[in-house]
Order: sequence, then structure tokens, then C-alpha cells
Amino acid sequence: MPQRNQPALAATRRQFLSASTIALGAASYSRVLGANKRLRIANIGCGRRDLLKEVLELKIEAEVDVVAVCDTWRQKREAAVERVKEATGTTPFATPRLADILSRDDVDAVVIGTPDHLHCTQLIEAVRAGKDVYVEKPLAMNMEELIRAYDAVKQSGRIVQIGTQMRSYPQSMPVKEALAQGALGQVLKVEQVRNGYRPYWVGYGGDNYRENPPRREDVDWGAFLLEEKSRPFDAVKYRDWYGYREFSLGPQTNLMVHFIDLVHYVTGLEFPRYAVSLGGTFRWKMEGYDVPDSVEVAYEYPEGFLVRYATTFGNSAGNYAKWFGTRGTLDAKNLSPRNVWEITGDGSGEPDRVTAPVQFSPREVRTHMQNFFDCVRTRQQPIAPIEAGYSHSVAVLMADEAMRQARRFTYNHQQRTLLPG
Repeated sequence: MPQRNQPALAATRRQFLSASTIALGAASYSRVLGANKRLRIANIGCGRRDLLKEVLELKIEAEVDVVAVCDTWRQKREAAVERVKEATGTTPFATPRLADILSRDDVDAVVIGTPDHLHCTQLIEAVRAGKDVYVEKPLAMNMEELIRAYDAVKQSGRIVQIGTQMRSYPQSMPVKEALAQGALGQVLKVEQVRNGYRPYWVGYGGDNYRENPPRREDVDWGAFLLEEKSRPFDAVKYRDWYGYREFSLGPQTNLMVHFIDLVHYVTGLEFPRYAVSLGGTFRWKMEGYDVPDSVEVAYEYPEGFLVRYATTFGNSAGNYAKWFGTRGTLDAKNLSPRNVWEITGDGSGEPDRVTAPVQFSPREVRTHMQNFFDCVRTRQQPIAPIEAGYSHSVAVLMADEAMRQARRFTYNHQQRTLLPG
């Protein structure tokens, strides 16, 4: 059964490395990578998420080199090579196949930003090849692959960071500490509404991305499909994979995952008791796409509070995120790291209601990618370890099953199964 890890981010690089070296011992630390050795990174998936940008921005401070890039679309792969050359003056190895990366001895860690249906398979292959892994969310598309990925990571002993970067927002740790100290009293309900006009599967990447569709001769279609289902090349499905449940389940798993992971992080909880969900396509009824453009999800947690999430594509108004407690309300705005989050006494009638607002202003912190590189060196667990990916996956898959089957769903902790009930 997955156990929760709650590592703390150090305030500065010097403090982080100093504390880690004390914990490990100097000899142990040098055996891991060597205090002065540069990390050799491979970027897997060089598309719209652009994790390569984050890695290159840290090339000096984190002492990393991008030694390889991998993407199934030739133009994306070649563009990534040019970006690395421009930023570092070196030419990385390039391939459309993950196996070519994992067989290399000059790769210490991989950073995976591929479509959702590839995450678990690529994570499993990477840790079994002895690589540390940063892998984007959502971690899993179903419970079977989630369990395989979790078990493979735990057996490997590799460092794995899940790409739910809200944990590394400057407000997140202070909010976590404030809630633990009773700043809101008893938390009763948490809500987010995340609306937009156009769904991300048609708007993500901008007009230029859509005006240059992929061609069969430029794509390793088999690698994209994981070789499992041979079929004719489909340029629209390849380009707009976000819009097809075969490759990504929809906003209830793709957008909500950030929110539900943050709820888990700041409250210290793991799994909902129940999930109910409704959804459908009400505005963007376009041929072929089969993910919903509107969803409503509600959870009940065994610790005694509710969580609600909603997305509507077709109207971008009304976005917010709030924690409601007996002593007041935490207004996290639209969960942006650039906003000032604030706890006030709004809504409370309790004698101990909040009287002086508590503000959580943006401040300098270790980024999610920095935290991963730090932990590759120190072998400490990162801020979003595999346990976090397991927990968020259980929650979002519960919601998806509840919507798909029009039934309330629960999670059996011992059997690691989702059940109607």
C-alpha cells in the first residue's frame, strides 16, 4: 500500500546540499554522482509542454547537460536539437525511440513530457534501465498500469518526480504549514472552477502549430502507438491527441489532477472515500473528439470534508479556488503562483474566526525541476514522489469511472481497486 512522503524544500541550494550531505555522509554522497559531476539529461517528448525549456534554464545553476532528445515527430526533434546547440554549443543525440535513449550509459536521468498514454510505460522502462525520472502528469490512464508503474518504481530504488508542479508553488508550503497549525480550523470543503472558452485539445500550441500538420513520413507512428495497435496514420489524432480518450481521458484527469494533488499535499491526505461525476460535450461538438468539454466532480474524504471540481469550455468566466473552514476561508485565486493567496474570516460565525487576514505572497523557492535535480544528487525523495502520483491517479480515475458509468465510485485500499458503491 503506498505510503505518503512529505519532504520539505530547503530554502537555498547551499542549505539543501549541506543538509543532504550530512544525512548521507560525504562518502555516500560522492558514490551517488559526485559533488562536482554534471547531470546528463535526456528529454523525452519535445512538444508543447516544453520541459526542455525548464531544463536548459537550469543548465548552469543545477549543473546539467542535455545529452539526448527523443520525439516521434521529426520536426520537433530537430528543433529540440537546435535549441540545445544554441543554448550549450553541443549537439545532443536524437532519436524517435525511447529504447535508444535508455541503452546509453551517458544518460543519468530522463525528463518525460509525452502524451498521457505513454507515461506509465515509459516510466517503467526508464526505471528498469536504471534512470531517474521526471514524468508529467497525469501519471496513469487506468489502475492496471498505475499499479505496475508504482511497483516498478518502488522495486527500482530510482528517484521519480511527478510533474504536478503546484506543490512547488511559492504559496504551497506556507499554506500547508498554516492549515496544519489550524489557520482555517476544521476544513469543510475545497473547490476549484477552471473554465475556458476553447478546449485545450484544439487551442493548445497556437495557430502556427495547427497550420503545420504532421505528415506520415515525418512521424514514428508505431512509437506513438506503443506498437500495440497497427492502423493507418491519422494526422489529426496525432496532433490533437488530447481530444481522444485513447490517449488522454479529458479535463477530469488532465486539468483536475493539479488541483486534487495540491489538495492532497496541503492537507496531508491520500485517497477519497467516494467520487461522483457528471460530464459531456455541450459546446464543442466536433467530429471525432470524444473527451468531454464540461465536467463536474465531487469527492468525499474519510477525514470528513468535501472536494468539488468543475470545468466548462465555452465560457471562461468564474475561475476560482477556495478552501472553506470553520474559522474562515482561504482564497487561492485561480491557483496561480503569481497571485497573493489569503486566509480571512469570511463566512465564519465561530468565536475563534480569523480576525487578521493572513497573506501568502509569492517568494523565491526551488522550482519543481530544481527539486528533481537536487534529489537525483542527494537521493532524497522529491516533493512529488511516486506516492503522490499514485494518490492523484486514484482520485482522478475514480472520477472518470464515476462519470463513465454514471455511478458513485470508491477505492479499496487493500486490494488497490476501484469499485462502484
